[in-house]
Amino acid sequence: MYVQHTDEVPQTLPTPASSGHEPTTVERGSFCTARCSCGWSGPARRSRDRARTDAAEHSAAP
Repeated sequence: MYVQHTDEVPQTLPTPASSGHEPTTVERGSFCTARCSCGWSGPARRSRDRARTDAAEHSAAP
């Protein structure tokens, strides 16, 4: 089980209203993964910033 500290919670990324995607990041241990409401999941990253970039790239994709 992991605990997500409030200072580690990233700011919500702006997403286009028409895309239907709501990407978030989830932390498990020392890894962070980008996930989306559509079922997409990015690779586990040690860099939270890179996981947020994965989420932003996914929400921008057609």
